[in-house]
Amino acid sequence: MDITQRIGRRLHELRAAAGLSLDALAQKSGVSRSNISLIERGQSSPTAVVLDKLSSALGVSVASMFEAGAPPAAPSPLARVVDQPIWSDPASGYVRRNVSPPDVSPLQLVDVVFPAGQHVSFETSERDADIHQLVWMIDGVMQIGHGSEQWELNPGDCLAMRLDAPIRFHNPGTQPARYLVALTGATPWR
Repeated sequence: MDITQRIGRRLHELRAAAGLSLDALAQKSGVSRSNISLIERGQSSPTAVVLDKLSSALGVSVASMFEAGAPPAAPSPLARVVDQPIWSDPASGYVRRNVSPPDVSPLQLVDVVFPAGQHVSFETSERDADIHQLVWMIDGVMQIGHGSEQWELNPGDCLAMRLDAPIRFHNPGTQPARYLVALTGATPWR
């Protein structure tokens, strides 16, 4: 199954588990019913901004949108690199890889490579879940805004944020930036 189909299947599972119709999720997320339908059928790869709106409306983290589905009876504590889902945002080209094993820890790790000069703004501020994240810079430089605050992160810097305000990511550099995101508080499976 490719990543677009995986996201579609996962979105459908999460929507069903929340008891939401397409219309209800569209109203709650601000994403059109037709776009949600295309995503669920694996016919459209959502942008990072759309994934943020949908995950927020469903009370899960964006990282949860990449999981394979219902957890197995005995989930593995090991996530081999070949099994870690990789996705590229069609709008900005940033690439994210879910590193952590699904369903064994309340902590989720995501490895991100963010192209030079690109930016992504997540305007969703209301969330049903209390999600916290750490952003630890590995290479390059990133400007990150959270609500009215803004920081510039260089290699080794680490920023802690709650996902409770609009967040903006911008790579002002001439080289790709790489950072690790650690999330906790998200409900991976309902």
